[in-house]
Amino acid sequence: MLDDINPKVKNRLEKAVMEVFSTCDFHKASIRDVAEKAGVSFTTIYKHYGSKERLLFTFVNIWMEKLTGRIADHLNGIQDLKEKLRKVFWLHLEYYERHEELGCILFIRLPMKTWMADETFDQKKRVTLIIDVFKAGQAAAIINPQVRAGTLLDFMLGFIQRSFFMWIVRGKKGRLTDEANILFEMVWQGMVNPAIITYTDPDT
Repeated sequence: MLDDINPKVKNRLEKAVMEVFSTCDFHKASIRDVAEKAGVSFTTIYKHYGSKERLLFTFVNIWMEKLTGRIADHLNGIQDLKEKLRKVFWLHLEYYERHEELGCILFIRLPMKTWMADETFDQKKRVTLIIDVFKAGQAAAIINPQVRAGTLLDFMLGFIQRSFFMWIVRGKKGRLTDEANILFEMVWQGMVNPAIITYTDPDT
């Protein structure tokens, strides 16, 4: 959809989409709002996208592909399975911290049901990268083999989503990534194979 749009117009549209949809309830935002912010005619936007959903999801896909690329690059350079997942966890928090507007769109403004109904929700490349790590961990008996890899993914990404949401609600005190390692250890304890967890008697 963006191939035949002037790069300068595309840039203005991207900024306008980010601003409008991150600050306004999804149901109240409109193509006309974006057109006014971007200085682009309503007709031009509607011609290329047809709906505000398609307009928003086109850019969401672009923004999320950048996160996917970072995840792929980092996973290639890490051997330890736990550290792979720690890096995935940190990269999500750091990305949403740097792109706060995107986090607000995905986790606050945009109804999840609306995004789930769109093909961009699958995020197949990103999901596959992470699920492959979970499956490798299960094959090595490090990750709980009794839980579906998809459920483990939902558990971790749900934790990230909630962390971002509460960071915003609580007034962004400190950086979102300040407690990333502590939070990841909590998540890790919920994913690790119970058979390899060792308990220390506090009285010994």
